[in-house]
Amino acid sequence: MSHSLRLARSATFVYFILCGTLMGAWVVHIPAIEERVGISHATLGGLLVLLGLGAFAGMQLAGRLTDRLGARTVIPAAGVLCSATLVLPGLAQEPWTLAGALLVFGFCNGCLDVSMNAHAVHVEKAYGRPVMSAFHATFSVGGVLAALVGAAAASAGLEPVASMAVVGVLGIVIALVPVRALLPAAPRPGTDTGAGGTEKDERAPAAERRPAGSRIWALAALALMVMLCEGAANDWSALHLKDILGASASTAAFAYGTFAATMTIGRLCADRLVGRFGSLAILRYGAALAAVGISVVALAPWMWAAFAGWALFGLGLSGCVPQLFSAAGHADSSAAGTNVSRVAGLGYVGMLAGPAVIGWLTHLVPLNHAFLLLALLSAITSVAAVALRTGSGRTSEPATTGDGPLGARGDR
Repeated sequence: MSHSLRLARSATFVYFILCGTLMGAWVVHIPAIEERVGISHATLGGLLVLLGLGAFAGMQLAGRLTDRLGARTVIPAAGVLCSATLVLPGLAQEPWTLAGALLVFGFCNGCLDVSMNAHAVHVEKAYGRPVMSAFHATFSVGGVLAALVGAAAASAGLEPVASMAVVGVLGIVIALVPVRALLPAAPRPGTDTGAGGTEKDERAPAAERRPAGSRIWALAALALMVMLCEGAANDWSALHLKDILGASASTAAFAYGTFAATMTIGRLCADRLVGRFGSLAILRYGAALAAVGISVVALAPWMWAAFAGWALFGLGLSGCVPQLFSAAGHADSSAAGTNVSRVAGLGYVGMLAGPAVIGWLTHLVPLNHAFLLLALLSAITSVAAVALRTGSGRTSEPATTGDGPLGARGDR
């Protein structure tokens, strides 16, 4: 394995941590900013839609730019812009200024998100073995870092704008440091750079090298369902324990902590499991495990059972999104950014829609019964996991590992 490739992987980790930290730095200050601007929860919910719309637009633009200009150009630019615009929500004094700030910050965050994922696909392809899930795990690490910084800033009496400005300045520096370690450009159409660094001419039919757009949108639909489940867990897990099972606020907070912890652990382990069993198996059985976990949550009358259900839900979902992003990127190396932007963009819509959909269902059924929708979506994802297969019946993964073909056990 070349030294430059190891550096490229390390640089990708840095950008994933940076992206998670920047988003987390906004999230941890939401209550203080909401209070200062003087808006209701309902108004804030509407403004968060603008954050999502901005991110979606940024993802679509960055995907195309990454394919055209290369990740070495787009990622650092997006990292600098995302870091610089982090302070804007902290400066907002009126609802309309907060709306504009979230739209701009969301746009820049979407650019960074898709460009770094597209680069992660090329790193994975060059490595010749699964590495995508570990990148997504470090995004979660960034969120933890943001929470620690936010807590320290609050206890020190710093205003949100000061804390966000400090994180933003550090982010600008960090975004520029690993630039030279990034891979210079996407592989040329018709070639594949394997782990040994040699180019191989893939003289496969065009239908195999450039799968139909319908398959990419099928992957995007699966991402929407999986990330809708994630978004619902983020916003409703603690409220479930508090409102349905009567837990205290401090105890209820551990519901989300349990979900997030098992998701992070699962992502740290998923790459090895993909190398052994194949990405299709991880998506299929992971989604099935998530369906079981959230069903336990929905039906459990005891608190310990609910915690176990949230743990299974997080563990099951942990490897799903990385496999979908990886499959989209590997479908066509010359359009990895564009394909990842489609899958990530629709997935992000699901992430934003999840809390709202569950909230709407609570007008019809109790909160815990509304979670059965998440069980249904997880089950559908498990059944539809076959979308990871290409037209030739092979999954879209890097070609080889040091031990032989990936996915040799059952998924090919």
